[in-house]
Amino acid sequence: MAGFSSLIQPDRGQAAHLVHMVAQADPDQWRATLNARQRAAVDAGRFAAKPGEMVILPGDDADDWSVAVGMPAKPTPWDLAGAAQKLPAGTYRLAQPTQADAALGWLLAHYRYTRYLSSPEPMAERVLLTADVAHVDATVALAEAVALVRDLVNTPAADMGPAQLAAAIEEEARGHGARIAIHHGDALEQDFPCVAAVGRAAAKGREPRLVEVEWGDENHPRIAIIGKGVCFDTGGLDIKPSSAMLLMKKDMGGAAHALALARLVMRSALPVRLHLLIPIVENSVAGDAFRPGDVLRSRKGISVEIGNTDAEGRLILADALALACERKPELMLDFATLTGAARVALGPELPALFANDDALAEDLVAAGSAVADPLWRLPLWQPYADMLKSEIADVNNAGEGGMAGSITAALFLQKFVEADIAWAHFDTFAWMPSSRPGRPKGGDALGLRASWQMLRQRFG
Repeated sequence: MAGFSSLIQPDRGQAAHLVHMVAQADPDQWRATLNARQRAAVDAGRFAAKPGEMVILPGDDADDWSVAVGMPAKPTPWDLAGAAQKLPAGTYRLAQPTQADAALGWLLAHYRYTRYLSSPEPMAERVLLTADVAHVDATVALAEAVALVRDLVNTPAADMGPAQLAAAIEEEARGHGARIAIHHGDALEQDFPCVAAVGRAAAKGREPRLVEVEWGDENHPRIAIIGKGVCFDTGGLDIKPSSAMLLMKKDMGGAAHALALARLVMRSALPVRLHLLIPIVENSVAGDAFRPGDVLRSRKGISVEIGNTDAEGRLILADALALACERKPELMLDFATLTGAARVALGPELPALFANDDALAEDLVAAGSAVADPLWRLPLWQPYADMLKSEIADVNNAGEGGMAGSITAALFLQKFVEADIAWAHFDTFAWMPSSRPGRPKGGDALGLRASWQMLRQRFG
């Protein structure tokens, strides 16, 4: 996906069509400001300012028209997105002061994933003028971070395997002068045994690895960002049915979120010491695949009995969390497309949030509400830890009974987190199952903007 910088420009009085954002609560008050021809257009179009509605308002000359867009009482980033997808190419100016959120939706309405289309439909560029020049770069950066998540998740596993995902992380790190280390082979087996075990059945060239990036001043507060990078998940020997495998190219969505958040941190020069950790595997079926009943020794030393090879994401995150904790971060966030249970409970658009620190959880939920990137906190309900008991190891990777799946997964991860480190875990879907304005069907960033808003408020 190309950049968005050409689609939002400083307002220097250029010729442009006006865009009126009309709240559904008071369309009559706005209607009273129109001339007779414009009111006739509003009536003919049955425009009631409902969110997503749009009507063209005639001007004195053929090209002197404007547009009205309905919006909810509480603005969201997506209020302009529908209009931006329908309007003809041209230059536009908001009749009201530009809001950064509205501009974000305008930009993301132009997102397309066209990598495999022989003749993609040409994109009509609609340029938005803004007087809010100070926020242009930040808005473009956020739109491009969301697009990065979408691009990575949308790419099929054949072209987004462990090597390609590692290369994408390396490119981002090099571009910001960060230090990068890629752990693989014998060193991975020794230092990150759970990552190595989950990925060892992958084909040659798709071997497991853990990518580690460090950036920023060592004297600044240390934060760790971790993402689940399962490039494709067959379920392993506990193989998924074919219907459950159809979207498994998106099982690296947590890694995509982590990388996009790290990009925002580095691009904005946030005064932190960033530690990005992304374990990358393909959970495949082969003669040397790890088995149900195996016991793995994790980096932290905790032994894990394998109750289900399809609960692999938590295994690779366990090793990454352990390494992150060794560096004593002030704050630690992990992102993962971890459980179907979270989707059953909250649906595709609402990530489940778990945290061992109430202040961190409250800040994240408030940040998500502020930027219309909602989160829902679920409890780290300690009595359910009994569901993870093993008779032969310290813990089982799969809970018994099939209940509270997202909670038991989070409780498993918590075993690898030091109690004095503030930690939050995002169980996100990373996918839009149907298209909505500014949010096409496919990979999407869910929880990214909330976490970035929180980091800016804490460290910006």
